[in-house]
Amino acid sequence: MRGKNFKIRLLIGLAIALFFVVKRCSQREENPYTGRMQTISMSPDKEIQIGLASAPGMAQQHGGLHPNTQYQALVDNVGHKLITSSIARETPYEYEFHLLADPNTINAFALPGGQIFITYALFSQLENEDQLAGVLGHEIGHVLGRHSAERIAESEYWQGLVTAGSVGGDIGGLVSGIGQNTLLTNGREDELESDDLGVKFMMKAGYQPEEMIDVMEILKAAAGPNRVPEFQSTHPDPENRIEKIRASIEKYKKTL
Repeated sequence: MRGKNFKIRLLIGLAIALFFVVKRCSQREENPYTGRMQTISMSPDKEIQIGLASAPGMAQQHGGLHPNTQYQALVDNVGHKLITSSIARETPYEYEFHLLADPNTINAFALPGGQIFITYALFSQLENEDQLAGVLGHEIGHVLGRHSAERIAESEYWQGLVTAGSVGGDIGGLVSGIGQNTLLTNGREDELESDDLGVKFMMKAGYQPEEMIDVMEILKAAAGPNRVPEFQSTHPDPENRIEKIRASIEKYKKTL
């Protein structure tokens, strides 16, 4: 009887796994702005909704918005210049740029749908408008690249396999570990794609793309000999990014 129950559980687990595999295949689509095939489980409208709903909480975690209206106006102006001079203006996303009051966390990030943030800790380290454009262009790349939506879809897929593994043979933990490693690797590729898009947006808007390299140097200096700032901890090493950024600059000098 026990063997029969195990076989039934195994069949159910396999059926669940097959469902999520087929579902994932059906969600594959080409990003019209990057040309890359992605697994996406939500519409742009849903991305916008998630971003708008999450934005207040994200701001609260970083001490709220910075009170200096001139600084905020600069962030807005640079961000909108990048949008209006690039393919980003053709997307359905509602881009908004927020300067956070956090004086300690060197970070910038984007939520699905166009909500983009930079902390004062990073903003205050930047030396010119071009470097700010490099940071914001990178984050616009995340939105346009639909990276959050892709991560959500991939998480749903791996969670489905975890469920299948748990039902079919108590191997959910193993599947979960594999999924987390895969998501981490894909996320770092997203960062490099955003760097490439950021270079493109900077050049389209008339900014000096070499200043993005200087941003990487700022991040390295901020890290010091031991401490890893949050911006770096979730991104590839700045030294590796510099090499890719240089390659993007040369590429777009020939094509733009």
